[in-house]
Amino acid sequence: MNKSQIVSKRGFMWVLVLVLVTAGMVNVRADEGMWIPMLLEKYNVEAMQEAGLRLSAEDIYSINQDCLKDALVIFGRGCTGEMISADGLLLTNHHCGYGAIQRHSSIENDYLTHGFWAMSREEELPNEGLTVTYLRYMKDVTEEMAEVIVGGQDPGELEEQMNLNMRKLIEAATEGSHYSAIIKPFYYGNAYYMFVYETFIDVRLVGAPPESIGNFGADQDNWMWPRHTGDFSMFRVYANEDNEPAAYDPSNQPYKPRKHLEIAAGGIEEGDFTMVMGYPGSTQQYLYSAAVRSMLETTLPAKIDLRTTRLEIMDRHMRADDVVRIQYASKYRGVSNAWKKWQGIILGLTRNHAVEVKLEEEAQFAAWLAADGERTLKYDAVLDEFDRLYKEMGQYELALDMMNESVLSIELFRQASRVGRMMTQGASVERIEGQMAGFYKDFHRPIDQEICAAMLEAYFSRMSASFTPAFAEEITGKYKGSYSSYAAALYDKSVFASPESFAKLMAKYSKDAAKANKSLEKDPIMVAVNQFTELFMMEAIPVYGKLEDALQRNYKTYMAALLEKEQDHLLYPDANFTMRLTYGKVDGYKPRDGVDYRYYTNLSGIMDKGTEGFVDYTIPDKLRELYESKDFGKYGVNGTMPVCFIASNHTSGGNSGSPVMDADGRLIGINFDRNWEGTMSDVHYDPSLCRNISVDIRYVLFIIDKFAGAEYLLDEMDILW
Repeated sequence: MNKSQIVSKRGFMWVLVLVLVTAGMVNVRADEGMWIPMLLEKYNVEAMQEAGLRLSAEDIYSINQDCLKDALVIFGRGCTGEMISADGLLLTNHHCGYGAIQRHSSIENDYLTHGFWAMSREEELPNEGLTVTYLRYMKDVTEEMAEVIVGGQDPGELEEQMNLNMRKLIEAATEGSHYSAIIKPFYYGNAYYMFVYETFIDVRLVGAPPESIGNFGADQDNWMWPRHTGDFSMFRVYANEDNEPAAYDPSNQPYKPRKHLEIAAGGIEEGDFTMVMGYPGSTQQYLYSAAVRSMLETTLPAKIDLRTTRLEIMDRHMRADDVVRIQYASKYRGVSNAWKKWQGIILGLTRNHAVEVKLEEEAQFAAWLAADGERTLKYDAVLDEFDRLYKEMGQYELALDMMNESVLSIELFRQASRVGRMMTQGASVERIEGQMAGFYKDFHRPIDQEICAAMLEAYFSRMSASFTPAFAEEITGKYKGSYSSYAAALYDKSVFASPESFAKLMAKYSKDAAKANKSLEKDPIMVAVNQFTELFMMEAIPVYGKLEDALQRNYKTYMAALLEKEQDHLLYPDANFTMRLTYGKVDGYKPRDGVDYRYYTNLSGIMDKGTEGFVDYTIPDKLRELYESKDFGKYGVNGTMPVCFIASNHTSGGNSGSPVMDADGRLIGINFDRNWEGTMSDVHYDPSLCRNISVDIRYVLFIIDKFAGAEYLLDEMDILW
């Protein structure tokens, strides 16, 4: 039997869709889209060049020559970074390096508050667990993923066969090398691409400005414009003598990247071409209207309320104690980031009438189906299936959101669950103790106990009896409905509440693991965690999982239909934390009547904000001195110092730290945020409102040189004026 005989109709549809996707298309809008670099030559490099690009597709992505992709990295597990020297020097955002900076900080060496600058390579700080990952190449494997898939398979068999195909492809791509690979679906599984990576594990902190620069404006300005944040940090990648990945060793040498970016320090003007490359995390541009409505009316409001409570509790304790402030700085920022973003999403989607827009698109889709009998047979049920599935999923989606945002936000609950699994699996005492040592370093019981009480009360007040664990009766009975009293008793009695009590459990575990496991089962926190786990495993997750699987299959069909319907237009795939390119221009915007934002900010704006008295607008004395003396060096412009700028590049989470480049692929800024009105761009993009926010590379150089006195770092960069 030949290949053409064993590829199913579904496999043929994937190939057909890929042809539609990669064929020469028209009507590409420069301001929207997250494009696959490998396909630029096929779909829109000409449109980019018409918009101002002066590079070829090969200059951006190539497997035959060094190109821009070789200067980009995945920084850690969720950000982007870029190489800026031949000696492994790397730029990313301050908030991307925040965890590493925080872990090196203490009361004695408070690098969060005062910043850190290595004045020689010997002073650079290693970071255990921090990785930097390069994309070496990507490959279309749509046809290979469809091999040996025959018609009539049920969803489970189909998934099993596809997983087998995926494993074979990955093994073939990585065998005999230190590379890794992943295969990800695009267009809801209508196409598949494989990405082959090289990961470096010796990454050292080189420099970071103080929080009052790197996080200037903090929560006050997060997701907002105008912005005045010097959101950058610097690291260096190290390798062994063969220029390959190696664990930290003092004898390792700076990595020699295949490509590093030149820096264009000559400035920007409104209307200039810009492009951003990086790893946007997730978008949902093709969501059905019912999903957008649920997001606006149910899920996001509930999650915002829960995080508001947690932030208020953390903030109160952090303001009272500097030790606690350092312990919880990174945690607080992690909670607040999505909290504020979600509010912006609601604002933007509501203002843009996103539900109504989706309904109109769906009406047009229905009319397109009705105009052709064959299309009707293939796709007619897809909209009705969306309505059915979203209606059935509502209660389960809310339950899972509440579980994630309330119960699993309690640190001791999460940690107890993790340790319980490790002990059941027979992990060594050393491994478990190492896990808990890191946990206790940044744990403050009063915060977590108060959050525990508040989150449990919020959960039980909102959820139906079918999603309520048995210990709720203990709260209403023994503790007379007082969640604070219940939480206090829980933490007093739990073995996890202090390092001392946990050490006793480990002593027992080292002597008799089975006995220690039985003892752990009776721990009051483990009892609560296990009741929640059993309840959700029985009542919510199986049902939700089946509905979600059916939903994804329906989206796959819907997406195939959209690609067929829009074959004269280019539909870009949703972001999925794979390398993408987006392009636009330096541009201001008008968010509402009477407000007209220009495209840049200056250092004078920092001084203006400093007069408002908010702690988020603290200004370092050295920066104020530089401003008052106008000591901007060659980085200033006409007596001012540029700080940030905005452009119309379509970005998302994961693009933090991405290089913002000019028409020649030279670095002009570092992407770090979006405007509040534009956070909706993950779901609905409006070119008149959506803007990415970047720190101007001139401000980065100014801080390194004039503020930090680390001008030696500039010597290894290729800076063009």
